[in-house]
Amino acid sequence: MIDKDTIQNILETARIDEVVGDFVTLKKRGANLLGLCPFHNEKTPSFTVSPRLGIYKCFGCGKGGNAVNFVMEHEHFSYPEALKYLARKYNIEIQEEEQTPEQVQALNEQESLYHVSDFAAKYFADNLYNNEQGRAIGLSYFKERGFRDDIIKKFLLGYAIDEWTNFTDHAIANGYDKKYLEATGLTIVKEQKMYDRFRGRVVFPIQNISGRVLGFGGRTLSADKKIPKYVNSPESEIYHKSNVLYGINHARAAIIDNNNCYLVEGYTDVISLHQAGITNVVASSGTSLTTEQIKLIKRYTRNITILYDGDSAGIKAAFRGIDMVLEEGLDVKIVLFPEGDDPDSFARKHRSSEVEDFLQKNAANFIFFKTRLLLDETDGDPLKKATLISEIVQSIALIPDKIVQSVYLKECSAILQMEETTLMNELNKISRRNFDRKIKEQGTVAPEKVLVPLKPEPAQQSEFDFFSTEYQEKDIIRLLMRYPQQVLRFEVKNKEQVEIYEFPVASYIVNDLRRDELQFRNPLYQKVFDITAASIDAGTMPDETFFLYNPDKVISTLAATMLTSRYELNNWERVKIKVKDESQQLPMAVTHALLSMKLRVLEKKFDEMLATLKQAPEHEIIPLMTQQRKLQQKIERIAQELAWIVLR
Repeated sequence: MIDKDTIQNILETARIDEVVGDFVTLKKRGANLLGLCPFHNEKTPSFTVSPRLGIYKCFGCGKGGNAVNFVMEHEHFSYPEALKYLARKYNIEIQEEEQTPEQVQALNEQESLYHVSDFAAKYFADNLYNNEQGRAIGLSYFKERGFRDDIIKKFLLGYAIDEWTNFTDHAIANGYDKKYLEATGLTIVKEQKMYDRFRGRVVFPIQNISGRVLGFGGRTLSADKKIPKYVNSPESEIYHKSNVLYGINHARAAIIDNNNCYLVEGYTDVISLHQAGITNVVASSGTSLTTEQIKLIKRYTRNITILYDGDSAGIKAAFRGIDMVLEEGLDVKIVLFPEGDDPDSFARKHRSSEVEDFLQKNAANFIFFKTRLLLDETDGDPLKKATLISEIVQSIALIPDKIVQSVYLKECSAILQMEETTLMNELNKISRRNFDRKIKEQGTVAPEKVLVPLKPEPAQQSEFDFFSTEYQEKDIIRLLMRYPQQVLRFEVKNKEQVEIYEFPVASYIVNDLRRDELQFRNPLYQKVFDITAASIDAGTMPDETFFLYNPDKVISTLAATMLTSRYELNNWERVKIKVKDESQQLPMAVTHALLSMKLRVLEKKFDEMLATLKQAPEHEIIPLMTQQRKLQQKIERIAQELAWIVLR
């Protein structure tokens, strides 16, 4: 358990803009920061970060909360794991007891998979330096490739001892359940027998954006061709290879700083380029490039440079993946290495400055690169050239930005020596085909084929509850969360004297609703009210952070929603227009919210009483009518008070 003082220190130290900024590119907008939401796919930024309040809020998907919530949501951490992540980020020491085997087993399923993966990575890394076989085989291999010790440790490189159950036995002896060893793929279970998946291989841990180990890649050092060169972790609850880019945790900051991401194929390509000082590089780890991987890069930059060896056949095979990048709106460049070289070998042969210079000078725009590459193969053949033109225009048609499309068409028409209008006509045909295909895949009807009925459909029975207090309840909770400690000042005239009463917003709302014995119909709002009342009863007046950093994620998320506004009032003072802020009219706002809720509750009671009167026996009618009249008087009095507030 983490003690309360440490938790408070973490919460006070963590800056929401820095925490979110590790994962999302943010731009200043007024007092807040704006970016593309990492929780859903969007093209127009609706993800807002408020440094003043220490919260984030997406007005597209609705997610919101504080720094701890963000880490929990983005990285799928538990509350303690999110606190530990922030503590590491801000160098805050956490004193914890070492976990017993029983505690390890008690962790939830996902956390257990993370823990066993982290344990395995540390064990394999330790083998390189503290095991005779690990030093002789694993460390020697990495040294032969020219990797420095700091780079080996940076990427957690390791070695799995060449024995059938070496790792499995070690993990079980340390309290790890074999079901988690099997679930992560570290141990293979076959016919009640267990053996290590990565035995006798150098190991490359695969980490997510925050550095948590998800899986592994293992390379054999055996010359036996019957043994597969690479073995990778299978898909698991925490490892989905289509969502992961190798090295992204080390490359993220450099990608943002350089506004460009280098994409390579293998683990050693990434490692060698890092050692050469090129740190904005990631790998697809041998898998075909996926939409999820492209979107991961898109969080940090819209510029991607793909590095290939000199094999043109391999590049043409990768065209489909590159078209996917264009479709996501990224600018793609290609770098071809000299024949016989790949990023790994080239980086090891040249000085860092030479590698960087080569990448800068040889980066070619993909559309132009593809045009020239295919044009060389037409060899004056008109049919081949026609096929080439169609293929080039198909790639251009995928680009969502119409202005960029037109620029590419103009440049390609010059390269292909063809009229721009001809290319434009072909582009329009392809775009129409793509649109029709998407409509068909979605199972919807194209807009021009939608039939509009001549007569309106009969109105559907509405389920709207006229007496619902949802809006009024929401407004009260919003005021309670936004201004809990702000003082309300009321002036009451008593004969010739004016008496002044002052109450904090939270205590005023709690006491007022308690006096009238009103309950919230929304259970979440009632929960917020109850914890606020309990805090006041205990002698502690809650503030904004009481809600924003509440351990209950639902409450902290609600607080972020209540405290964040999509729009800001800016520059009114510059044009000499005075706009009153809600905080300047707080007594009126709080009174209006409370009276509105009371009015709606009384109106519902009045309606229910009318229904009761219709079915009441004769001897009950007079008493019921008396109650109804009193209720009507209350309703009229509250309505008059509300009208006075509005008119004032």
